[in-house]
Amino acid sequence: MLYDVNLHISYLYDTPVSGGRHIVRVLPLSISGRQRLVAGTVGVAPAPGERVDHHDFFDNPMSAVLFRSQHESLDIRMQARVHVDTPEPVADFSPLVADLPEEIAGYWSLDAGSPHHFTGPSPRLGDCREIAEYARALARPGMTIRAVATAICARIHKDFTYDPEATGVDTTPREAFKLKRGVCQDFSHVMIVALRSLGIPAGYVSGFLRTIPPPGKERLEGADAMHAWVRFWCGRVNGWMELDPTNDIPAGTDHIVVAYGRDYADVAPVIGVLKGYGQHRTTQAVDVIPVRQP
Repeated sequence: MLYDVNLHISYLYDTPVSGGRHIVRVLPLSISGRQRLVAGTVGVAPAPGERVDHHDFFDNPMSAVLFRSQHESLDIRMQARVHVDTPEPVADFSPLVADLPEEIAGYWSLDAGSPHHFTGPSPRLGDCREIAEYARALARPGMTIRAVATAICARIHKDFTYDPEATGVDTTPREAFKLKRGVCQDFSHVMIVALRSLGIPAGYVSGFLRTIPPPGKERLEGADAMHAWVRFWCGRVNGWMELDPTNDIPAGTDHIVVAYGRDYADVAPVIGVLKGYGQHRTTQAVDVIPVRQP
């Protein structure tokens, strides 16, 4: 499937700010056998005093920008054409939960895809007794890693209500779990904590999801948004797999990956600091448009 993806993130400040330093991660990845970035650009206005484009530790494309002069707004625009391959069915050769520690110990590397980075606490995700008990109740003896992850994904989707007003970007997994409400970030964080509590390496995926309007309704421009889902390590044979707990589906042709990390802190679309006071308003609009091919 070929997509054109357009993203616009806007910040409007009550008073002019200066000295801003930001890291921007919004450009889709190229992943062998999964998706290919055909072309893409990231524009920032006003023009920064300095800009460096490179990749972070997890090999996500990123732009580091510096502003020296005062500015009243910040606009970030990304345009990309991405080809997403149709996933092939994969048999479950993942080990039992009890056998996973041996598999992890046999992975002799600390590269970006190493499961060792995704087993313990990370910047936004620590241990949570309530979530650990929730996970243990679903992990029955004799279940494979993939079966356990699928069960947890389905249960979160069933037990939680999607509610954009219930949580914020700084809501902790413990708070979201208590509320049983939230957005894709909350669903994903809870699932990651649940999997890690069982010793299953799990991480956060930031990206885009094509949305399909109801029958008879036109698609609204900018109606799509950045999305989040979960990746988990199924051992040396199956490797990494991905599930979307917000929708209780495997990540597929409609999922476009932007960044991989341990949690939201590693993949936030825009993060940084600036000098100023007062409040600011933020808006975000995303279009994921299938491209008709001859």
